[in-house]
Amino acid sequence: MKIFKTLALSLVMASPAFALEPLATEKFINDSLRAGRIGDVIRKTCPTIDARMFTVWSKLEELKRYARQKGYPEDEVRAFLKDETQKARIKKEAAAWLKAAGAVEGKAETYCKVGRDEIAKGSLIGSLLRDRS
Repeated sequence: MKIFKTLALSLVMASPAFALEPLATEKFINDSLRAGRIGDVIRKTCPTIDARMFTVWSKLEELKRYARQKGYPEDEVRAFLKDETQKARIKKEAAAWLKAAGAVEGKAETYCKVGRDEIAKGSLIGSLLRDRS
C-alpha cells in the first residue's frame, strides 16, 4: 500500500503545473473582444448598420463559457471584462484595425464600407452586424 501512495505522490509531483495563460494574452478571447469592439464602433458610426443584438449577447455568453471551460474562474473573467486598462487596450487595437481596414475618423461611409465588407466575408465582426441600406 505504501508503494502505491509513494507512486501516486511521485506522479503528482512530476506532473507539470498547468498555469493558465493570462486573459490579456489568450488569443481567442482577445480576438473576440476586439471583434466586438470593432462591430460596436461600426454600428455607432455608420447610420445604415445596426448590431444584431441577440447574436452579440449569444457570442458574449459563448465567450464566457469558453473561458470557464478553459479553467478561468468566473470572477477573474468578470474582473477582466471590467478592467479599464484592458478596455483601453482593446479599444486601441480596434481603432488600429479599423484604420488598417480603411475606416477614416469623421467619414461615416468608410465605416459603413468596412462593415459591409465584414458582413460579406461572414467574419465574426460581420456576424454581429446588420446592413439596413
